[in-house]
Amino acid sequence: MKFIKIFFIFLIINFGALGIGFLLMNNGPQTDWYLQLNKAPWTPPGWVFGVTWNAIMLCFSFYMTYLYIALPNTKVKILFTVQFFLNVIWNFIFFNQHLVGLGLIVILALTSIVMLFLYDYKKQQGLKTLLIVPYFLWLCIATSLNLYVLLYN
Repeated sequence: MKFIKIFFIFLIINFGALGIGFLLMNNGPQTDWYLQLNKAPWTPPGWVFGVTWNAIMLCFSFYMTYLYIALPNTKVKILFTVQFFLNVIWNFIFFNQHLVGLGLIVILALTSIVMLFLYDYKKQQGLKTLLIVPYFLWLCIATSLNLYVLLYN
């Protein structure tokens, strides 16, 4: 019962982050600004982002539940909170404000936080670490897309 309760809390928080980020984008991917950018040739179609982020947040909710039950310490809470903030604010910075360089800094920081989760808790989490790997890989792709936009626009 404890697992289910904590899991639903992380689901609400993580999908809440997606929702807040979506609102802060202000239709960013459909704006003339974004549509006219030189985007990386490996940029996936728009629908892939929604599907991918939903799958990532589901896996990340499981990961955080397992980690939080095992280690409900301050470091885990701070890393999660910083990750939440960076995940949400990137949408506003990149899509709403068009601050591509600052967006790159934010997404690099977010990728670093997720890498810390991967590295610092891999022994503790064992195979459960695989639940955060999609998040890390997707952030690497997203970082490359952000960098491409910065370099070619």
